[in-house]
Amino acid sequence: MNASIRPVSYDWLLARARNPDDGLTRAFAGVIQAAGKGEIQPPSLGMGLSQDKFVTLLERYFPGTSREICDESCSEACADCVPLQASEFDDLVALLLAHRSDDAEHTEWLAHAIASGCMGGNHLYQDMGLPDRQALSVLLERHFTKLYLKNLGNMKWKKFFYKQLCDRAEVKMCPAPSCQVCNDYKSCFGPEEDSPVLMADQTNHAMI
Repeated sequence: MNASIRPVSYDWLLARARNPDDGLTRAFAGVIQAAGKGEIQPPSLGMGLSQDKFVTLLERYFPGTSREICDESCSEACADCVPLQASEFDDLVALLLAHRSDDAEHTEWLAHAIASGCMGGNHLYQDMGLPDRQALSVLLERHFTKLYLKNLGNMKWKKFFYKQLCDRAEVKMCPAPSCQVCNDYKSCFGPEEDSPVLMADQTNHAMI
């Protein structure tokens, strides 16, 4: 983590949010915290966005926080705001944007947030700071409708995204003739009932 960027907690961001109950706001806050804590690899506080777009996102959803998260020379030193150097991240963003429901800026930002969340080790909704899978599904249905509708078997979202990438590259994920008889069926389909990841830092609810 670049010394000029200070990681922040989920609660700290929501306390400064324009609309703390908004699903997009919570998703952005969750990913920003997870990246700051190193729970997303490679970590990127800016969700792979350019520094200008990341600062615009912060000011739109968390007014005034860009001056707190970055030091006074953020425009020159925001090393964590550059795009993630990971081909699968770029592929995930491209997949989502190819199915976007509109050309709004926040939809592009959400694509980066989802792709960043996929770099984490928990269920996708957990690494995005969302309360459950349904909250993630609502965002996907609203902002990436065509992609949402492709998930006919209710495959877990992270698995589904990677299956889409494999299908695009004509790479077969499983030697079984169908998902229903695959040994990994339970890991790909079914409920994601684990308790949501606790987003607030127990030791310090302010800036870390």
